[in-house]
Amino acid sequence: MKDIPLRAYEDLDFLSREELRPVRVQTELLKPQLIMDDEAIQSTVCVFGSARTPCPTTAQALLHDMKEAFKNDPSDENKAELAIAQQKLKDSHYYALAREFSAKMTRFGQTTGALEYVICTGGGPGIMEAANRGAADVHGKSIGLNITLPHEQYPNQYITDELNFMFHYFAIRKIHFLMRAKALCAFPGGFGTMDELFETLTLIQTSKQEKIPVILFGQEFWESIINFDAFVERNVISPEDLDLFTYCEDPDEAVNMILEFHKDK
Repeated sequence: MKDIPLRAYEDLDFLSREELRPVRVQTELLKPQLIMDDEAIQSTVCVFGSARTPCPTTAQALLHDMKEAFKNDPSDENKAELAIAQQKLKDSHYYALAREFSAKMTRFGQTTGALEYVICTGGGPGIMEAANRGAADVHGKSIGLNITLPHEQYPNQYITDELNFMFHYFAIRKIHFLMRAKALCAFPGGFGTMDELFETLTLIQTSKQEKIPVILFGQEFWESIINFDAFVERNVISPEDLDLFTYCEDPDEAVNMILEFHKDK
């Protein structure tokens, strides 16, 4: 007797073919959208930042270990590692800020039973973990939009189980970041953070995305990395484009800015 052939939707080899990319893209768009609808997610607040930012406790332990290593072997390699550990401890301040902000935002957005201002992150470690963790601290739900990478990025443990998603296509993941977003908060980060930040600013600037608060935590970091004023001086953006984002250092202030922006909408 011949084997019963697989139905098309059961055949993973078939679905993985080059010609089926449009189908895969569609399913990657639809799955999170339908699940978020089922879970009654009304709106989100996106939090971006470095995957390499440790929590303060971890940073303290790392610095202690590196001090001991350098003391026992003052090599150039250990000296460099010690400098990295010192910087990580300094940067762990942003982990604490992201966690506190997310807890406060979640507490406001989910205390009435509605799921407004739900924290949405890239689902990985560092600042992403801190934001999901802050929501979990106050028993709220949060979203993780993870993605397959060459060096596998695993979902952090604080994402709400039913809102834990994995993407293959960056473009579709980016759509989901902004589909329900009422604000974007960017903490110090690398290329991925810059990518999401500048894409959001571009979409708002070109009216492809309705204006939302874009809040940058850590003014000293941003001004040391990007000379925003030079964009204006070189006439590649308009002076008013600098109003598309705001610096902030205080979680309470950030929450208030977001709520004030949306109070009459």
